[in-house]
Amino acid sequence: MKTKKVAIVGVAQTECKEKIPEYTAKELLYLTVKKLLNQLNITRQEIDFIISSSSDYWDGRGCSNVYTYDGEGAVLKEESKVEEDSAQAVAYAYARLQAEYYNTALVVSHTKVSITPSIESLTHVMSDVVYSRMFGIDELAVAAMQAALYMHKYGVTEEQISKVSVKNLGNALNNPYAHRKMKLKVEDVLQSPILAPPLRKLHCRPSSDGACAIMLASEEVAKKFTDTPVWIKGLGFCNGRHYLGEKDLIDVEALKIAAQAAYKMAGIENPLKQIGVAEICEPYASQELLWYEGLGFCGKGEGKKLIDEGITEMNGELPVNPSGGVLSTNPQVARGLIRVAEAALQVMGNAEKRQVSNVNTALAHSTHGLGGQLHTVIILGR
Repeated sequence: MKTKKVAIVGVAQTECKEKIPEYTAKELLYLTVKKLLNQLNITRQEIDFIISSSSDYWDGRGCSNVYTYDGEGAVLKEESKVEEDSAQAVAYAYARLQAEYYNTALVVSHTKVSITPSIESLTHVMSDVVYSRMFGIDELAVAAMQAALYMHKYGVTEEQISKVSVKNLGNALNNPYAHRKMKLKVEDVLQSPILAPPLRKLHCRPSSDGACAIMLASEEVAKKFTDTPVWIKGLGFCNGRHYLGEKDLIDVEALKIAAQAAYKMAGIENPLKQIGVAEICEPYASQELLWYEGLGFCGKGEGKKLIDEGITEMNGELPVNPSGGVLSTNPQVARGLIRVAEAALQVMGNAEKRQVSNVNTALAHSTHGLGGQLHTVIILGR
């Protein structure tokens, strides 16, 4: 069967904050989807199906998508759910659009972290119940162990990790949707409180409320919606080992597999040269350097060189996270879809003050699970 071309034709997102008490999750989705439909000048009747990415853990109730159907415009429509990783919801929608009777898809995601237990409490229950949970393992603890191992093996310094925070939180100053934005020096990051050695507060993601929506369309109808469709050129995802004792925390095998699948589909042989901008999911500053390596931007232990040489700065050879990334904005489930939306805006040329010049190809990456267990990589292009 011939593969249908699929494009992103529109994106919308909310401003993310620590708390948005004036709106429920349903209302956040309603406002975001309404904004997108108005932008495209269409009604919900022109949407063939909807994929929502939510989480029963993060919503605090079972079958969490059922409670947001009407807010996302899914009443009397086909709707399906992807749990946790909202970038993978894009891959699911892409696959369904390969059917000849579908031409449009709406992908939505939200999280209100302000109404849940802490991220540490909820990620604690991700750990293996027999061997890990009794030790209090959670996302932060695993990221700290991962960072310590990475620093020890490759001589990465705390200053180099801190440069990621300076870059991303500085980039966020240009992003009207970002939650945490700051003009910092490395010394400022190093003076922030230690949360789990060697990670400090400004090395770690915030907790945010927010929502995002994107519209996908097949080649047959994409030009109806926009003159600047952004084509999905490649995608890949891989779920790594669950048991912490069975995996090398700094080998990032699952990311390598996901990236290579996306690159093969998109015809990318040299990502550092062929990708114009990357939106990477980096809940912890140390992980951005590690993901550089898993994505093939550099060799093992060389992520520190990219940040030292300014290659991933806004004016560098491969700008990474011009939006500010997850270090600036973290609605836990929606963060992956936001990476896709921000990458699409770069290719459209609509990223406003955070726009990188002459972007023809962009990479969006999402990760979920302890230490980066699941990775999704999507390549977008003109």
